[in-house]
Amino acid sequence: MDSLVSVEIKNRVETLRKELNYHSQRYYVYDAPEISDYEYDMMYAELKRLEEENPSLYDANSPTQRVGGKALDKFEKVTHSVRMDSLADVFSFEETEDFCNKMEGELLSPAYSVEPKIDGLSVSLIYENGEFVKGATRGDGAVGEDVTLNLRTVQSIPLRLNEPLSLTVRGEVYMPRAVFEELNAKREERGEALMANPRNAAAGSLRQLDSKITAERKLDIFVFNLQEGDIYADGHAPSSHTESLDRLSELGFKTLAMRTVAHSYDEVAAHIRKIGDARQQLAYDIDGVVIKIDSLEDRRRVGEGTNTPKWAVAYKFPPEEKETKLLDISIAVGRTGVLTPTAELSPVRLAGTTVSRATLHNIGFIRERGIMLGDIVTVRKAGDIIPEVVKANAE
Repeated sequence: MDSLVSVEIKNRVETLRKELNYHSQRYYVYDAPEISDYEYDMMYAELKRLEEENPSLYDANSPTQRVGGKALDKFEKVTHSVRMDSLADVFSFEETEDFCNKMEGELLSPAYSVEPKIDGLSVSLIYENGEFVKGATRGDGAVGEDVTLNLRTVQSIPLRLNEPLSLTVRGEVYMPRAVFEELNAKREERGEALMANPRNAAAGSLRQLDSKITAERKLDIFVFNLQEGDIYADGHAPSSHTESLDRLSELGFKTLAMRTVAHSYDEVAAHIRKIGDARQQLAYDIDGVVIKIDSLEDRRRVGEGTNTPKWAVAYKFPPEEKETKLLDISIAVGRTGVLTPTAELSPVRLAGTTVSRATLHNIGFIRERGIMLGDIVTVRKAGDIIPEVVKANAE
């Protein structure tokens, strides 16, 4: 039958692929589904059957290929056509103001794009004639790893763009908080070690040699950059970061929410506070706010540093701190006889996870701070990873 695939079957397969891609985009990217899950599942099942009956119609970018494929022995290396540099960090509003003052000393009335900094793993996505052909991790900025098969399983990554363009975009792959909690609950049931945080879980999931495991992890992505030099089909190139993000959204990419264009330090600071206030209500983790010069021409005027662009900084939130009750203290004895105390706490939500245990460092730390059972203590995550008790609080 396959050698005699009819035009009718070919057309039906192509129609189903277009329909499924469209409705997947409405569901996963725009959060605005137009059909029921049952209707989607029926179309998917029909496409899967037709592809299985007609292997010559195989297409790596078919919606049916998002479930993962054959496991790899290793990841191949990918050299990025343009370096994937990181950003310089600032840790206070004073440092942020210094950055804005410097930009305003070099540019005439600069505009800033201010957007959340997703706590995930940076990747590069390459499209040729509208088809997704390769995806790679950031790696050391110059060379990353080919994780194309795993990225195909991320439902919000369009496998086929709305227009047949060739371009490269950058994005941040992350694990939604609800997915992370579900994953850890299952690991706990099986007696497996828990994942430290959603970022580590996302990184580990994206680097699975078996893409079927990645598919089960329900990763997501925000695309935050169009590689400069890429243009539209009509030859028009975007003039600003904001314009490029609006265009990427039109093409089917999931772009950042809560972004704005600011025209002064005061407006930048106000949006940083707005994002910070909304941080705990988001469905994903963020660890800061990115402030970028919006105009691409102004970026070229400011230039690049050795390892970071001069036209952007990442404002990093201070470690989140919460109060909770100290219920007990357990002591672990190391092989060398060192005693390590651990606080047993009333569970509290902290930096994306529920914390019920935290390090107390050592006996001297407990004595110096007068920490006692039943105290209300302040806890935070050192480096946003390891929960630690900071102090006891007077009632």
